[in-house]
Amino acid sequence: MRPSFSIVVVLTFVLAAGLCLIGASYAVTAVERNSEIVVRRALDTKGHDWAEVQSDGLRVVITGTAPDEATRFNALTVAGDEVDPSRVIDGMDVAPTADLAPPRFSAEILRNDSGISIIGLIPASEDREALAEALQKLDQQALVTDLLETADYPKPAGWDDALAFAVLALSKLPRAKVSASAGLVKITAISDSPEEKARLEQELTRAAPPSLRIGLSIAAPRPVITPFTLRFLIGEEGARFDACSAQDDTARNRIAAAAHRAGLEGRANCTIGLGVPSPNWAQAAELSISALAELGQGSVTIADADITLIAQQGTDQADFDRVVGELETSLPKVFALHAVLPEPEVRDAAGPPEFTATLSPEGLVQLRGRVGDETLRDMSDSYARAAFGSTAVHTATRVVPDLPADWPVRVLAGLEALSRLNNGALTVTPDNVVLSGMSHDADASAEIAGLLSEKLGEAQDFDLSITYQEPPEPEDALPDPEFCEEQIAEMQQANKIAFEPGSATVASGSLDTLNSIADLLRECGPIRMEIQGHTDSQGREEMNQQLSQARAQSILNELRSRGVLTSTYAAVGYGESQPIADNDTEAGREENRRIEFRLIRPEPIEEVETGLEAIESPGPEAAETAPADETDGAPAEGAEDQ
Repeated sequence: MRPSFSIVVVLTFVLAAGLCLIGASYAVTAVERNSEIVVRRALDTKGHDWAEVQSDGLRVVITGTAPDEATRFNALTVAGDEVDPSRVIDGMDVAPTADLAPPRFSAEILRNDSGISIIGLIPASEDREALAEALQKLDQQALVTDLLETADYPKPAGWDDALAFAVLALSKLPRAKVSASAGLVKITAISDSPEEKARLEQELTRAAPPSLRIGLSIAAPRPVITPFTLRFLIGEEGARFDACSAQDDTARNRIAAAAHRAGLEGRANCTIGLGVPSPNWAQAAELSISALAELGQGSVTIADADITLIAQQGTDQADFDRVVGELETSLPKVFALHAVLPEPEVRDAAGPPEFTATLSPEGLVQLRGRVGDETLRDMSDSYARAAFGSTAVHTATRVVPDLPADWPVRVLAGLEALSRLNNGALTVTPDNVVLSGMSHDADASAEIAGLLSEKLGEAQDFDLSITYQEPPEPEDALPDPEFCEEQIAEMQQANKIAFEPGSATVASGSLDTLNSIADLLRECGPIRMEIQGHTDSQGREEMNQQLSQARAQSILNELRSRGVLTSTYAAVGYGESQPIADNDTEAGREENRRIEFRLIRPEPIEEVETGLEAIESPGPEAAETAPADETDGAPAEGAEDQ
């Protein structure tokens, strides 16, 4: 029986639909596979091998963890270039961002006559008000300018010590720039003299914690000399300088050479300073000294551009006129010469007018001799009481008429010069001012010569006989740190500090040495000292380092228990890294097993930009102290006998 036509049509449509469905399925699968392959290849080519690609129908899903947001976005862009961007599905993650490194905290403080300024970046936890108050206490009259910024990060290790030391340093330095950062303080300052520079460097070095690096650049600029003075004398006892000033080393050498040609023996101590009245100062000094040498005896005094040449009484008039004439024509134009040939003395029965003052080593002053009127007597008495103390002056002068017109000037200038001495005697006559005595100031003679030259004026003579004695050491003065280091080394040469085998326990035979070292260190006061532990090379390197650290710390603890202030000490173990003898012999190994006491000395460091103007031209001296962390150590188990 033949199927009907309608059934055939239906079956045909069903078969066609099945075939279309099968074809569509194959087409979709081909599109998915092709899209996945194309996108994966493009991502790999661009370096995104971390990305995974999966097809889901017409969608392309990208998964994986991108290292950062920019890389994730780039991966989406690469995929969108290969297929329709609307088909790209972002399933990627981004790796967590690493913690940002904290900023470099630093504070830079400038102190000078204009006030105190502080600038920099500090932790937000720092008490800015307390810091400003601490700076204000340095000078209640100064204006404190706070230009600090803050960042909310923890304080780095060593920050508090650095900031505290910076404020301490500024308390000693009225003209300074201090840069403080974690573990490092740099100081640039101006001092008034080389002696003050040395004192400040020692005080600051003693006061710094041992773990803090310090950079010191303290300048001692050339002094300003006013008046710029030179005084050279030739007498029966030979030639000498009472004062010698020069503008530089070249001028000093020229003046010294001229003085030696004129008979000076020994070194010419000329002060190099500012204030020279003419670049031809050395030439004028050479010519003047040579002229005096040709006359034989006398004195020549140069105060700024005024030259006073006083010949010895009895010098031949013709020789005097010739030498003075040659000197006048040879001198540079700016200099003026005043030449004096003293007349022979004619003594009357009463003797020449005279005023005397004596200053005893105990500080007692006696004024005797002649004054022109009551006003001068009152003036000299008042000046002496102001200079030496109201209870230390005894006045026994008498009023005599017809004294020279410049007598008051000579008396008061002589008293001012006497006040520069520790003890001495002053004699004033119409023709001369004579001052002798002793001073603890090495520059006293030069300063007094300049003072009298300025006060007495042109063509006036004076004689100085001033000796220098070093000032006595204060009873509470601390020994020099280098001396302490040397003494400890000598003690250990006589009896070395030893330990029980393989431990950090001090051997009983070394306790006396340790006691002696402790006694010395108590006298030395606060010094920056590193206690170093060293071993020989037997055993493992790590074990030796641990043992050396433990022994250094043991010595530090022993000193602390004996009353030594060890806040500025550090204990550091160096293990076998610094041998001083051959480790192949028993004698050499014994030498290498040791404890050393070393000062933490300043060392040069590189300049760091501070963001503040330089206060003045600092000297080239700069220093840094190497850090040494004080850490506790313990003997390593199983360490070989060291």
